[in-house]
Amino acid sequence: MISEISVHHLKWPLRVPYRLSYRTFTCFEPFLVEVFDDQGGYGFGDGHISPGSSSETRGGGWAFLSGMAESVIGLDAEAAKQRILARFEDSKVAATVLVTAIENLEGAALLDIPEETRLPLLAPFNATDPDANADAVEPLLEQGFATFKIKVGKDVEADLARVAAIQQAAAGRATLRIDANRAYDRAQGIRFAKSLDPQGIELFEQPCAAEDWAANAAVAEASVVPLMLDEPICSLADIDRAAEIPGVGFCKLKLKRFGSLERLREGLMRVRDNGMEPVLGDGLGSEICGWMEACVARVTIRNAGEFNGFLKPKDRLFAPPLGFANGDLVLPAGYRPKIDPDALRRHDGAPLHFSR
Repeated sequence: MISEISVHHLKWPLRVPYRLSYRTFTCFEPFLVEVFDDQGGYGFGDGHISPGSSSETRGGGWAFLSGMAESVIGLDAEAAKQRILARFEDSKVAATVLVTAIENLEGAALLDIPEETRLPLLAPFNATDPDANADAVEPLLEQGFATFKIKVGKDVEADLARVAAIQQAAAGRATLRIDANRAYDRAQGIRFAKSLDPQGIELFEQPCAAEDWAANAAVAEASVVPLMLDEPICSLADIDRAAEIPGVGFCKLKLKRFGSLERLREGLMRVRDNGMEPVLGDGLGSEICGWMEACVARVTIRNAGEFNGFLKPKDRLFAPPLGFANGDLVLPAGYRPKIDPDALRRHDGAPLHFSR
């Protein structure tokens, strides 16, 4: 029976600003939930609501967590999860935070690491000055990264020139993922996608607004590289719909949009069953999110993970920290992380506590 829940709103300053087409982040502000049961069990989960990424707001997420946490005190774990997921559409991120904390409490098998696992990570390509592109490539390669993510969506011609410069500097030593973060309109997306040199480019991600399936389909038809949908993919039905669009070869899933570890695993397998390739990860995710997504990735994906958000803050939450070496996230055999209480205190706001 769930006996106590603590809800936190954290603030983690980043090493360098993280630029997206719709927002530049200087810190991550995830919600973290700790769940305790009457047998001494403990679990935690977290998720980051990114303003501008969807209709969810941080205020709405905090209200959902506060109300729902209080309402599941006294329930067993399964009943609590069902109550939360019944209101999943109210706040997908907040619901997922609570459910994954309970799954962690239960000792979910997907979080078990029977043997050391190394998962290649994607590296965000932060250089924006055309003259700095070559200089930015070499340090990433030296760190062991073999897949780079390039953000576009500001200006089609400038974006094409920047991608070409990075291709030239990488010289086949790295695979490129291009991400517009929904910033292009239909015409811009088509012009960009059909003008790319496909050499070394794995995919082109989310050119147009999440709700504009027709515009994204038009870009997919024109594109010289496979398209990947991201923000619209929140359910099995969304995956099935994406599979019907010619030119869509990838779907990216994020734990915070799927409600639970098991639902995320099911979604990733559904992508492959539909003849597409799944990609997993939230670049805005914390160390908790990165760990959980990596555990699911271990048994579902076969490309570079995007669960690299844990590398961006100045400080780390886990003791010992989540492992990273030579471009890989490293999960030692038997790894089950613990939260560093001192790190939590340094970055916590005013937490709420609910108990019987």
